[in-house]
Amino acid sequence: RMPRHAQQLRDHDINPCVAETDASSKCMDDNNYKKDMCTAYFMKYKSCRKFWHDIMMQRKRNGVKPEMPTAEERKKILESMG
Repeated sequence: RMPRHAQQLRDHDINPCVAETDASSKCMDDNNYKKDMCTAYFMKYKSCRKFWHDIMMQRKRNGVKPEMPTAEERKKILESMG
């Protein structure tokens, strides 16, 4: 059984960047942990985190619950942006 925090990191409703996290980890594994080989993956992860953090903060300011949109809601948000 995974610790609660680890489970949350794998939960698509809590962590919007599971795919980016996995891709970064896989890149590091595949490239013998040479960080410079995985810069593009780190950048994607970072922009994912920033994007959803900004949305979360806006929802918090507007009193929207939950502050982090669910995986289903996030899909609709991304689709509406093209």
